Amino acid sequence: MKETTPLLIRNARVLSLDDAGREWPCADILVRNGRIAAIGEGLEVPADAQVIEARGQLAMPGLINAHFHSPGNFLKGQLDGYPLEIFMLYEVPPLASQGDASRFAYLRTLMGALEMLERGITTVHDDAYHVPVASESGIDAVMQAYADAGIRATVAIDQPNIVEYDKYPYLKDLLPADMRDEMERAPRQDARELLDLYGYLLRRWHGAEQGRLAAAVSCSAPQRVSDDYFHGLSALSREHDLPFNIHVLETKLQMATGEERFGKSLVRHLRDMGILDARNQIIHAIWIDDEDIRLLAEEDAVVAHNPVCNLRLGSGVMPFRALRDAGVTVAIGTDELCTDDTANVWAAGKMAGLIHNLSTPDYERWPQANEILQAMTRGGARSVQRQGELGELKVGALADIILMDLDTWAFTPFNDLHRQLVYSEDGSSVRTTIVNGEVVTAQGRHRSLDVSAIRAEIRELSVAIQAQLADSHAAARRLLPYYRTMYDRAHAIQRGLPRRLVAGD
Repeated sequence: MKETTPLLIRNARVLSLDDAGREWPCADILVRNGRIAAIGEGLEVPADAQVIEARGQLAMPGLINAHFHSPGNFLKGQLDGYPLEIFMLYEVPPLASQGDASRFAYLRTLMGALEMLERGITTVHDDAYHVPVASESGIDAVMQAYADAGIRATVAIDQPNIVEYDKYPYLKDLLPADMRDEMERAPRQDARELLDLYGYLLRRWHGAEQGRLAAAVSCSAPQRVSDDYFHGLSALSREHDLPFNIHVLETKLQMATGEERFGKSLVRHLRDMGILDARNQIIHAIWIDDEDIRLLAEEDAVVAHNPVCNLRLGSGVMPFRALRDAGVTVAIGTDELCTDDTANVWAAGKMAGLIHNLSTPDYERWPQANEILQAMTRGGARSVQRQGELGELKVGALADIILMDLDTWAFTPFNDLHRQLVYSEDGSSVRTTIVNGEVVTAQGRHRSLDVSAIRAEIRELSVAIQAQLADSHAAARRLLPYYRTMYDRAHAIQRGLPRRLVAGD
């Protein structure tokens, strides 16, 4: 890493979130070349240092958005709540034949990154899908946006590669022949083409921007890819030590998918294929059973919990305490702006701290504030395979630090820092966001981008966005009756897992 100007944060209250749980009522943080060089009282100021006077502010690790889909950014607030399988008809239209222009994709990605930075979210794990197919230009648009924003981003190519009706149970038989033919003709890519694109992502972007940008791999979900591609991704993950994103048992219908297609739970299917390991980020993990939880713990996989999205789509409530009791690392994500409608990890963390109180009357088993803070920071570090480097403030860690004004309503009166961070804060107290030792935003202003101009350009795209939505609505209306029948059939089967606030399951 190139030599950079030292940075000294002076006289801050410091919350480390490290193993020892260290806190300083007033201390300095010295940053050299993107990493924390020292934390303590009265540190010597290097002659050439940039100094930030932080008295009355809290210094803590930047939050990590462990699961995000940037291509959904322009769909913020566009749709009512639908079950996932219905929602995806609008989000990733299965019959789409044409992709988005590079500038469109760039601005869409940039929008989410800027919102996160302003709220103190310093790292995003983006499982970026491409409609209808992935390309080098599409990858470049996403990665360049993250490069320009100044955020730390780990990005995968989330690209299913089998025909649409084979991703679901019952659907092939429900569809009329002409619709099956349309799905068979829809563009899709084989394993070799997609693995070549991963080669491009690794060569061009992995480790770029002083290490801020990195690659992950993604199969989307086990039932959405061919076996040769699935094994190819697993090999790539192991060869390069990359996070492997896998959506697993997000919905009750996906339980039926595992049974109908593989004759077993999707978690057991991963284990039997030899794919389940510590690099896996298992996304959602709602409709898992005790044996699934045992396997996830045994292989040390991390689970990305997206509580707001799961409520928005009616998917169910993840068994948080059972996973934590088994020793599974839990991270917090916002999923996407069309299912959470914001990229605010603070809000997702608060929801995680509340929704699981309904899982048991034993209040001693409800989530504790520090557990949630750990999920929003160190859990996210595990999700991007940067444990020990991100999500905590300690000597040697990467300098992704936020400074928060303690003279705000969130901290007035000041009773308990951890609880008020989880239950009172929404990101509005963030005053400075530092990534890789560089100040990216300060007092609501970006260091190099004209954010007002970017918002204006995005608003000018509203006609194109609405036209895109009109096309997806028209296609969805044609397919909806068959997907609804499929959905109803899966939900008619009793599973014995209390994952929804209704009688039965």
